[in-house]
Parts: sequence; structure tokens; C-alpha cells
Amino acid sequence: MTNATPALYMDGVRKVYPTGDDEVVALDHVNLTVEADEILALLGPSGSGKTTLCSIAGALLTPTAGTVQVGGRDITGLSSSELTRFRRESVGFVFQTVNLVPFLTAKENLVVVDELGRRTGRAARQRADQLLEELGLSDKAGQFPSELSGGQKQRVAIGRALMNDPQLVLFDEPTSALDSKLGDQVVQLIRTEMKSRGTAAIIVTHDDRITQYADRTVHISDGRLDDTVN
Repeated sequence: MTNATPALYMDGVRKVYPTGDDEVVALDHVNLTVEADEILALLGPSGSGKTTLCSIAGALLTPTAGTVQVGGRDITGLSSSELTRFRRESVGFVFQTVNLVPFLTAKENLVVVDELGRRTGRAARQRADQLLEELGLSDKAGQFPSELSGGQKQRVAIGRALMNDPQLVLFDEPTSALDSKLGDQVVQLIRTEMKSRGTAAIIVTHDDRITQYADRTVHISDGRLDDTVN
């Protein structure tokens, strides 16, 4: 491993939603460590707690109980403004629906992230150009999402997630809208990009094929993790 400090550490994490006189347990005492350059596949059916786990890891949700550390920083007790800054600077997200801004070009979709973060102006544009070139999209920089294929949109989304050099990137079903061939290409690209940077990733999926590209596979069911590894 490239760094002794884990990218993600969860200890006794619970997420409970009250429903009248009862409660729904979305995560049940989850313990999980993801090393600094590890790619983890999180496998489970719909409703198993996959998205909840990643939302807590990415500071989109706060846990009901337990400790969450990202890059050695305890984010459990951060204020709302501190969590916003943390998400902007330390975590990358690639959502199932890609969520590119339709009226921005591929390059602008990347630049807008860094304009909110550490870089502005020329530095942000240079970073975007670098990532688009690495992702094989230099010739698509000026095109809008509607002019891109599904695989190209996913690559732009990956580039956007990497703009601020995050410690952890969270992928939510990155191949769900792609056919098998494109899906394999995208996951190979994810592995290449994460490993070349020593960046950790969690890939949320229900697709067993993705596990061959992960360093480790963890199954989740009813909010609980098991110890299955590949």
C-alpha cells in the first residue's frame, strides 16, 4: 500500500430511520476499512444498504451512531459547512445517472468543480485538459453531453470526480446504463485511473462481473457486511 492511513475507516456505523413507532435499520453496526489505494467492490441487492453506506462515507448522510474517518480525518462530528467543504475537497462521486450539466461542455463540466475548490482560472482549465487527455477525451472537450456516447459521458464523470485529487472516489452502479462491452471498458478505466493515482475507490454494484477488477469484494445484505473477499 502507498499510504499507511486508510482512505476510509468505519467503526460500528449504524443508520436508523424512525417510522412512527418503529424504525428501519439501513446500516447495522458496519465495520469497514478501505486502504489508501484499494479498489473495493460493494455487492448487494437493491435495498441492502449499499447506497446508504457510500452516502455516509462521502458525507452526504450522517450516521446515527459510530465513527467515520476519511484519510485519517474523523468526519462524524463535522458541522454542515465543514461537511460541504470536506465533500468538495476530499471525496469524488460518480453517480449512476452521471448527472453531467447538459448546457456545459465536457471540459466545462470538469472546470466547474475546481472553480468551487482549490483551483481557479488557468489552473482549473489546465487540470481539466490533463484529465481529458488521460481519459482519451481531448477531442471531445468542446462537446455537450447530448453529443457524447454513454461510455464517453461516464469518462467525463470520472474526470469530474478526479478534479480535486480526492482521497476516495465513490462509484454508484457505474455500468448500469451500459452494455457489457462498454461496461467492461469503463471499469477497466476506473481501475487504471485509480491505481495510477494511488486513489481508493468503492464501486457499488449488483453486477458480479465487476468483482474481477476489484482488489476486494464485500457483500452487504440487510445493512450488514460479510467477509467475502475475491
